[in-house]
Amino acid sequence: MRSGIQKIEVPGGGLLGEYFINQPNDPEREFAIKWDGEWQITYETFRDMGAAYAVGLILIYLLVVAQFGSYLTPLVIMAPIPLTIIGVMPGHALLGAQFTATSMIGMIALAGIIVRNSILLVDFINLQVASGIDLKEAVVNSAITRAQPILLTALSATLGALFILDDPIFNGLAVSLIFGIFVSTLLTLLVIPLLYYMAYRNNLESLTSHQSH
Repeated sequence: MRSGIQKIEVPGGGLLGEYFINQPNDPEREFAIKWDGEWQITYETFRDMGAAYAVGLILIYLLVVAQFGSYLTPLVIMAPIPLTIIGVMPGHALLGAQFTATSMIGMIALAGIIVRNSILLVDFINLQVASGIDLKEAVVNSAITRAQPILLTALSATLGALFILDDPIFNGLAVSLIFGIFVSTLLTLLVIPLLYYMAYRNNLESLTSHQSH
């Protein structure tokens, strides 16, 4: 359709203008078409959701900084958040579901779930190190000990999402939660201990100073 529009000859010569986001600059002097309706709603929805997602990530970062007294630890804790895409996008493709506004809401909710799981791991590592256990052993123990509560949380959230999987409006939310939680939970148990060990293996003094603080 767009290729056909480019072939339209307008009075006075030139091309027919196309606008996707804004209205034509001068509708009384220019021949143009505005792609509106569902597209405009989709654009505005994802724009606002994206802004809310960004604000949410900033607030989460500030809260975790206040909790651990470190600027590096929150980055480690929030590292798995982008990994949700590995589960969310293939999940939509597998079920043939559209990525909708409710799918974006699911991704925002996933950020909070992942941070909670990461905090469980990091807090356990800090407690182990504070008691005199070697960092490497503490990292391994954290994944082993905290795996059960993290998996139970993921399972309960997944089971809850199953009940809205057939809903025409909240289908995207369910797909995001089910596949996002499944993939991110498994990756969190691997990524968080590994990143934390890499971040502090050569800087153990900094870790202990944050704990004492």
